[in-house]
Amino acid sequence: MVTMLEARLQTQQRNTQNSQETGLWSSGFGMKLEAVTPFLGKYRPFVGRCCQTCTPKSWESLFHRSIMDLGFCNVILVKEENTRFRGWLVRRLCYFLWSLEQHIPPCQDAPQKIMESTGVQNVISGRAPRGAGEGQVPRLVKKEVQRILGHIQSPLHPFMLRLFSWALLRFLNCVFLNVQLHKGQMKMVHKATQAGLPLVLLSTHKSLLDGILLPFVLLSQGLGVLRVVWDPRTCSPTLRALLKKLGGLFLPPEANLTLDSSEGVLARAVVHAALVPLGLWTGALAVLRSLWSWGRSPRVCVRVHLAQPFSLQEYTTNARSCWGSRQTLEQLLQPIVLGQCNVVPDTEKEQEWTPATGPLLALKEEDQLLVRRLSRHVLNASVTSSAVMSTAIMAALLLFKHQKGVFLSQLLEEFSWLTEETLLRGFDVGFSGQLRCLVQHTLSLLRAHVALLRVHQGDLLVVARPGPGLTRLARLSAELLPAFLSEAIGACAVRGLLAGRVPPEGPWELQGIELLSQNELYRQILLLLHLLPQDLLLLQPCQSSYCYCQDVLDRLIQCGLLVAEETPGSRAACDTGRQRLSAKLLWKPSGDFTDSDSDDFEEAEGRYFRLSQQSRCPDFFLFLCRLLSPLLQAFAQAATFLHQGQLPDTESGYTEQLLQFLQATAQEEGFFECADPNLAISAVWTFRDLGVLQQTPSPAGPMLYLSPTFASRENQEKLEQFIRQFICS
Repeated sequence: MVTMLEARLQTQQRNTQNSQETGLWSSGFGMKLEAVTPFLGKYRPFVGRCCQTCTPKSWESLFHRSIMDLGFCNVILVKEENTRFRGWLVRRLCYFLWSLEQHIPPCQDAPQKIMESTGVQNVISGRAPRGAGEGQVPRLVKKEVQRILGHIQSPLHPFMLRLFSWALLRFLNCVFLNVQLHKGQMKMVHKATQAGLPLVLLSTHKSLLDGILLPFVLLSQGLGVLRVVWDPRTCSPTLRALLKKLGGLFLPPEANLTLDSSEGVLARAVVHAALVPLGLWTGALAVLRSLWSWGRSPRVCVRVHLAQPFSLQEYTTNARSCWGSRQTLEQLLQPIVLGQCNVVPDTEKEQEWTPATGPLLALKEEDQLLVRRLSRHVLNASVTSSAVMSTAIMAALLLFKHQKGVFLSQLLEEFSWLTEETLLRGFDVGFSGQLRCLVQHTLSLLRAHVALLRVHQGDLLVVARPGPGLTRLARLSAELLPAFLSEAIGACAVRGLLAGRVPPEGPWELQGIELLSQNELYRQILLLLHLLPQDLLLLQPCQSSYCYCQDVLDRLIQCGLLVAEETPGSRAACDTGRQRLSAKLLWKPSGDFTDSDSDDFEEAEGRYFRLSQQSRCPDFFLFLCRLLSPLLQAFAQAATFLHQGQLPDTESGYTEQLLQFLQATAQEEGFFECADPNLAISAVWTFRDLGVLQQTPSPAGPMLYLSPTFASRENQEKLEQFIRQFICS
């Protein structure tokens, strides 16, 4: 009875809140507003194409020419037409009949193929290092292989799979209004499977339901049963046995042992062989524990994005040719931070944050590098193929453009403007509809972090609530950053270039007087590129930093922030007819920059730019700079915390110290955007790569301690000043 009364009270409070919000909206102005569409002109933007440099054949052959003409399908909408039967009874049993008709291909002779694989045979015969073939009977080794394989997988159970598909279809229809899948993206995947080669799919885990949603979606599209990798440490034996029957894979504990352990050699060989004839998709176990909470929440719409497939064999062949000289972040930036050098080295940054697990360490060093750079390609494709949601656009507007509040009439216009700017940059959006309804729905989703105030003119004032809720808005706005990342980096680089010339609080006209040379802009952009983490930049490993610098500069010119300034005696920037193209530049592979190529950038010495004086430029410039402010502020406060932190400490322990400092500083200064655990981790890892923090092994695990170079307050202040030059207040 108490529970029922509490539920009724919560319902009444919710209805009262909704009626108040409706009253606020109905009291606003009644102007007719246009609709927001997820495309410009006639077609949607295509996102998620594979790398043209590393996989040119896949880029061309696995692309569906009419992909932008194709729409979406609802994969959980199963009707009479989706079965072979007709009639009133079929309409009532269509879910069950549909599950019976799903094709489940048999996986026969898998144990025999694994036994015949090269890696397993090398271990059996004793040719592999620390192998088990010498002094051990091959028959016993075969039994051990079968034991390990039994731990990894079990034969598929067709009846259980169909029963699970039927139950899952009913559950998904209860949870979601629809599950959208782009028909063109699915056609590309089908085209990739026509060659008869194994299909490997990777997920970025946008939702806790990914572990069951994506295999169901791909099974419904005729791709068969996908093998899903689960974490065995969080599974009970009963659940593990059930998931194996449904296509689950569980890595044996021996596979993650150190390379010095002889027990892990055979297990890693079996795992490697088992994952090569099978389709592989990485899943999340937490979905089974969140089904109940999802079932009680209001129904929502879901979209599944699939990036363009590419040939792994083609990538391994071409990717090695793109490798050049690289240096660590400490070698690149530390001398410049300390004022010992002004020239940025003409080389790329080597920064690998991929976890070093047992299977990865078992590979050769060259193959490890290949896997790490492949992960950056996959991360780039997955992020660029994800749609930008309305909450990300709204959070960015309230945090970085209207921190003191904005009237609803202006917010409607700027929401439409920022949506159009996102589409212009080739990113997809995951919403459409009437503008007023979209903004109302978005603000209702953010009602815990946003306040609506009625003013006497009949309009509404929308204000972000001060406090820890700003951290949540900052996380949402980070989803918009990839679309404006190049312009944001360029704007922060310009801010750093003007920091020593013009006061930050100076008028825009005074900043527009300053001439900015192209070489100076290149240098500032390179410094910021080296400072920012690679998982934020999403730079493909085959892309040169100098190419990215030119792309950033082009973006600033295209969006109207920079204007070319012709100096006396210099060649016009638009005079392409007089440019000399040397033979080495004509025949040079794309992205191949060596020390001898720095002369090609000397032509930029006579090119200068000014900040545009258009009326919209100051606000847009500040908006772009503030997109990176949470991360840069976290880095700057991490530099301030160096003389307060308790070192030595473990990495997790020091990260927790820094997070507590960020939260305490946010309470004092009100800047909650940087009080985020992910930003604290990025700051610690970046300072470790920069040589500010050094790591040594210990019985309790790797320990961090302050580098002797940055033990002095003077060098700590130099580091903080170097970071703060890119922050726009």
